[in-house]
Amino acid sequence: MAELQTVEDWLAALLGQLEPGQRTKMLREVARDVRRIQQANITAQRSPDGSGWEPRRMTARTKQGRVKRRMFTKLKTAKFLKSKANTNEAEITFTGRAQRIARVHHYGLRDRINRRGDEVKYAARPLLGVNGDVEASVREALMRWLAE
Repeated sequence: MAELQTVEDWLAALLGQLEPGQRTKMLREVARDVRRIQQANITAQRSPDGSGWEPRRMTARTKQGRVKRRMFTKLKTAKFLKSKANTNEAEITFTGRAQRIARVHHYGLRDRINRRGDEVKYAARPLLGVNGDVEASVREALMRWLAE
C-alpha cells in the first residue's frame, strides 16, 4: 500500500508540472483511447477482464440463429458512449436512456421489457472497466505527454 502512495505522489508531482491546458488535452486523449478500448470490448462481446458474455436467452418465439445483430451495437457508438475531460479528470459515460440500459446489463439487474411487460432478470455483462490494455494506454499517454 505504501508503494502505491509513493507512485501516486510521484505522478501528482509530474502532472503538476503540466499547464492546465496541457492536462486537459492529455486527459482528453486518454479518455478517447480508453473509449476505443471499451468499444472494442463491446464489439467482441467480452468483459473488460477478457471473459465472454453470457449469450442471449432463446425463447419460444426466437429460433436458433435468428439474432439479427449483436448485443449493444448502437450502445457503443459515440452518440451514446461519451468521453469528457477537464483539467482534473477524464470520464467515459453512457448518456440518457442508454445509461439506464447499460446499468441494468452491466450489473445484471431486473428491468421491464416494455411498459406493461414482465420484469426480467438480465445476466451481468460488464460493459466498462479497467484492464491491462487500458492501463498500458494510460501509461503510454502519460509518458508521451511528460516527455514533451
